[in-house]
Amino acid sequence: MGRIVDRVQALALALGAPGLFLVALLDSSILSLPEIADLLVIWMVVQHKERLVLYAASATLGSVSGCLALYYVGRKGGDALVRKRFKSTTVDKTLAAFQRHGVMAVLIPSVLPPPAPFKIFVLLAGVAEIGVGQFATAVAIGRGARYFTEGLLAVWYGEQAMDFIRDNGATVSLGIVTLLVVAFAAYLFWRKRATATRS
Repeated sequence: MGRIVDRVQALALALGAPGLFLVALLDSSILSLPEIADLLVIWMVVQHKERLVLYAASATLGSVSGCLALYYVGRKGGDALVRKRFKSTTVDKTLAAFQRHGVMAVLIPSVLPPPAPFKIFVLLAGVAEIGVGQFATAVAIGRGARYFTEGLLAVWYGEQAMDFIRDNGATVSLGIVTLLVVAFAAYLFWRKRATATRS
């Protein structure tokens, strides 16, 4: 596995933004490449600060694409797979939570840095049949916030950005999650008031 990771990383560095897209796609779908996409975003931005948006967007789009592949696995036959690994009562409660808070149940874990598990949430989103548009939007917002934050840290701290994330990752992630939750709550409040005004 180590050789595969090394080859994928070398290929990504050679290809630039398309390679970053590929790494994020593989990591979010069939392979597990913990921290590789994050490290590549930081390293590439350190080398070319003017490409921050390009690199963060490539990683985000790759992650969304990989997550959609896993989401469809969950949608087509993930229920049986999940029930083999977890108790049915636990699965039922989790699916009910997903159906109530689908967007947030995907968005929050998508922001968290490795080694926080994310693929199980993607799979469960498919099993719970969360709308594909909502799902893709939640992943794009969460992963976009994560990769753009890492890119900004790379601009500010250079190669020490990864050390900063290792030392302060939980705090940074909590800050991003808090901002996203507040923004989502504000959106729901605004939508509710807009609907009440029309009625």
